[in-house]
Amino acid sequence: MAAEAVATFAEHGEVLVHDLYRDGFEPRITLAEVRGGPAGDPLTSRYREELARADLLVAVHPNWWGGPPAILKGWMDRVFTEGSAYAFEKGTDEGDAPVGLLAIRRALIFNTSNTTEEREQNVFGDPLERIWRDCLLTYCGVDEVERRVFRVVATSSPEQRIEWLREVRRMCRDAVSRIARAGMSFE
Repeated sequence: MAAEAVATFAEHGEVLVHDLYRDGFEPRITLAEVRGGPAGDPLTSRYREELARADLLVAVHPNWWGGPPAILKGWMDRVFTEGSAYAFEKGTDEGDAPVGLLAIRRALIFNTSNTTEEREQNVFGDPLERIWRDCLLTYCGVDEVERRVFRVVATSSPEQRIEWLREVRRMCRDAVSRIARAGMSFE
Protein backbone atom coordinates (compact mmCIF):
# COMPACT_ATOMS: atom_id res chain seq x y z
CA MET A 1 0.00 0.00 0.00
CA ALA A 2 2.80 2.40 0.81
CA ALA A 3 4.54 1.63 -2.49
CA GLU A 4 1.26 2.22 -4.36
CA ALA A 5 0.79 5.59 -2.65
CA VAL A 6 4.38 6.64 -3.38
CA ALA A 7 4.09 5.66 -7.07
CA THR A 8 0.83 7.58 -7.42
CA PHE A 9 2.15 10.75 -5.79
CA ALA A 10 5.44 10.57 -7.71
CA GLU A 11 3.42 11.14 -10.90
CA HIS A 12 2.51 14.60 -9.56
CA GLY A 13 5.56 15.97 -7.76
CA GLU A 14 8.15 15.47 -5.09
CA VAL A 15 7.47 12.73 -2.57
CA LEU A 16 9.38 12.24 0.65
CA VAL A 17 9.18 8.68 1.92
CA HIS A 18 10.24 7.42 5.30
CA ASP A 19 10.49 3.84 6.40
CA LEU A 20 11.21 4.36 10.08
CA TYR A 21 12.87 0.96 10.41
CA ARG A 22 15.11 1.45 7.38
CA ASP A 23 15.94 5.00 8.52
CA GLY A 24 17.07 3.67 11.90
CA PHE A 25 14.67 5.97 13.75
CA GLU A 26 14.99 5.93 17.54
CA PRO A 27 11.41 6.05 18.86
CA ARG A 28 12.25 6.70 22.51
CA ILE A 29 11.66 10.32 23.40
CA THR A 30 14.45 12.00 25.35
CA LEU A 31 13.97 13.78 28.66
CA ALA A 32 14.91 17.08 27.01
CA GLU A 33 12.27 16.55 24.31
CA VAL A 34 9.59 15.79 26.90
CA ARG A 35 10.36 19.14 28.47
CA GLY A 36 10.00 20.97 25.14
CA GLY A 37 13.64 20.90 24.17
CA PRO A 38 15.07 20.45 20.70
CA ALA A 39 15.25 17.07 18.96
CA GLY A 40 17.97 14.90 20.37
CA ASP A 41 19.20 13.76 16.95
CA PRO A 42 19.52 15.06 13.37
CA LEU A 43 17.04 12.53 11.95
CA THR A 44 14.22 13.69 14.23
CA SER A 45 15.07 17.31 13.43
CA ARG A 46 14.88 16.51 9.72
CA TYR A 47 11.50 14.79 10.14
CA ARG A 48 10.18 17.87 11.97
CA GLU A 49 11.42 20.22 9.24
CA GLU A 50 9.92 18.08 6.49
CA LEU A 51 6.60 17.81 8.29
CA ALA A 52 6.47 21.60 8.65
CA ARG A 53 6.88 22.01 4.86
CA ALA A 54 4.55 19.21 3.78
CA ASP A 55 1.30 19.76 1.89
CA LEU A 56 -0.04 16.29 2.59
CA LEU A 57 0.71 13.53 5.08
CA VAL A 58 0.15 9.87 4.30
CA ALA A 59 0.68 7.14 6.88
CA VAL A 60 0.38 3.41 6.23
CA HIS A 61 0.42 0.97 9.12
CA PRO A 62 -1.32 -2.00 10.70
CA ASN A 63 -3.70 -1.78 13.64
CA TRP A 64 -1.42 -3.01 16.40
CA TRP A 65 -3.48 -3.68 19.54
CA GLY A 66 -5.67 -0.67 18.78
CA GLY A 67 -2.77 1.68 18.06
CA PRO A 68 0.10 2.23 15.68
CA PRO A 69 3.24 0.10 16.00
CA ALA A 70 5.59 1.35 18.73
CA ILE A 71 8.11 2.88 16.32
CA LEU A 72 5.37 4.97 14.69
CA LYS A 73 4.01 6.04 18.08
CA GLY A 74 7.52 7.17 18.97
CA TRP A 75 7.67 9.13 15.70
CA MET A 76 4.41 10.85 16.63
CA ASP A 77 5.76 11.68 20.10
CA ARG A 78 9.09 13.03 18.88
CA VAL A 79 8.06 14.78 15.64
CA PHE A 80 4.65 16.30 16.44
CA THR A 81 6.03 18.50 19.18
CA GLU A 82 5.26 21.83 20.75
CA GLY A 83 6.88 24.56 18.72
CA SER A 84 7.01 22.53 15.53
CA ALA A 85 3.50 21.02 15.13
CA TYR A 86 1.50 23.04 17.67
CA ALA A 87 1.83 25.89 20.16
CA PHE A 88 -0.17 27.57 22.89
CA GLU A 89 -1.52 31.12 22.70
CA LYS A 90 -0.09 31.99 26.12
CA GLY A 91 3.29 30.57 25.14
CA THR A 92 3.11 27.70 27.61
CA ASP A 93 0.86 24.74 28.17
CA GLU A 94 -1.62 25.81 30.82
CA GLY A 95 -4.21 23.23 29.83
CA ASP A 96 -5.78 25.43 27.15
CA ALA A 97 -6.46 24.43 23.55
CA PRO A 98 -3.46 24.35 21.23
CA VAL A 99 -2.91 26.28 18.04
CA GLY A 100 -1.98 24.00 15.14
CA LEU A 101 1.17 25.03 13.30
CA LEU A 102 1.22 22.55 10.43
CA ALA A 103 0.65 23.77 6.88
CA ILE A 104 -0.74 20.34 6.01
CA ARG A 105 -4.43 20.65 5.23
CA ARG A 106 -5.07 17.02 4.33
CA ALA A 107 -3.91 13.65 5.65
CA LEU A 108 -4.55 10.13 4.41
CA ILE A 109 -4.22 7.27 6.86
CA PHE A 110 -4.26 3.71 5.54
CA ASN A 111 -4.59 0.94 8.11
CA THR A 112 -4.75 -2.81 7.86
CA SER A 113 -6.62 -4.85 10.42
CA ASN A 114 -7.71 -8.36 11.29
CA THR A 115 -10.72 -7.07 13.22
CA THR A 116 -14.11 -6.73 11.57
CA GLU A 117 -15.55 -3.22 11.36
CA GLU A 118 -18.50 -4.17 13.58
CA ARG A 119 -16.23 -5.51 16.33
CA GLU A 120 -13.86 -2.56 15.99
CA GLN A 121 -16.71 -0.10 16.54
CA ASN A 122 -18.79 -1.99 19.10
CA VAL A 123 -16.06 -3.46 21.27
CA PHE A 124 -13.09 -1.13 20.89
CA GLY A 125 -14.57 2.18 19.68
CA ASP A 126 -11.99 2.49 16.85
CA PRO A 127 -9.06 3.89 18.85
CA LEU A 128 -6.97 4.54 15.73
CA GLU A 129 -9.59 6.99 14.47
CA ARG A 130 -9.38 8.87 17.77
CA ILE A 131 -5.58 8.82 17.83
CA TRP A 132 -5.05 10.07 14.28
CA ARG A 133 -7.96 12.49 13.89
CA ASP A 134 -8.66 13.90 17.35
CA CYS A 135 -5.53 13.40 19.39
CA LEU A 136 -2.89 14.24 16.78
CA LEU A 137 -3.77 15.74 13.41
CA THR A 138 -6.66 18.07 14.26
CA TYR A 139 -4.72 19.14 17.35
CA CYS A 140 -1.87 20.21 15.06
CA GLY A 141 -4.05 22.09 12.56
CA VAL A 142 -4.82 19.50 9.88
CA ASP A 143 -8.32 20.21 8.52
CA GLU A 144 -9.10 17.06 6.56
CA VAL A 145 -8.24 13.59 7.79
CA GLU A 146 -9.34 10.68 5.64
CA ARG A 147 -8.75 7.22 7.03
CA ARG A 148 -9.39 3.92 5.30
CA VAL A 149 -9.12 0.56 7.04
CA PHE A 150 -8.52 -2.51 4.89
CA ARG A 151 -9.86 -5.58 6.61
CA VAL A 152 -9.87 -8.51 7.38
CA VAL A 153 -6.33 -9.10 6.08
CA ALA A 154 -5.99 -12.68 7.37
CA THR A 155 -8.95 -13.90 5.33
CA SER A 156 -8.63 -11.59 2.31
CA SER A 157 -8.30 -12.98 -1.19
CA PRO A 158 -5.66 -11.94 -3.74
CA GLU A 159 -8.44 -10.25 -5.71
CA GLN A 160 -9.54 -8.29 -2.67
CA ARG A 161 -5.98 -7.14 -2.02
CA ILE A 162 -5.68 -5.95 -5.64
CA GLU A 163 -8.89 -3.98 -5.14
CA TRP A 164 -7.44 -2.46 -1.95
CA LEU A 165 -4.43 -1.22 -3.93
CA ARG A 166 -6.77 0.33 -6.50
CA GLU A 167 -8.56 2.09 -3.63
CA VAL A 168 -5.26 3.45 -2.28
CA ARG A 169 -4.42 4.75 -5.77
CA ARG A 170 -7.86 6.38 -6.14
CA MET A 171 -7.67 8.06 -2.74
CA CYS A 172 -4.16 9.38 -3.46
CA ARG A 173 -5.22 10.79 -6.84
CA ASP A 174 -8.23 12.40 -5.19
CA ALA A 175 -5.96 14.02 -2.59
CA VAL A 176 -3.75 15.47 -5.35
CA SER A 177 -6.85 16.84 -7.10
CA ARG A 178 -8.09 18.48 -3.91
CA ILE A 179 -4.71 20.08 -3.32
CA ALA A 180 -4.69 21.42 -6.88
CA ARG A 181 -8.25 22.77 -6.55
CA ALA A 182 -7.21 24.58 -3.39
CA GLY A 183 -4.53 26.37 -5.43
CA MET A 184 -1.63 24.58 -3.77
CA SER A 185 1.18 22.84 -5.57
CA PHE A 186 1.94 19.25 -4.81
CA GLU A 187 5.41 18.88 -3.35
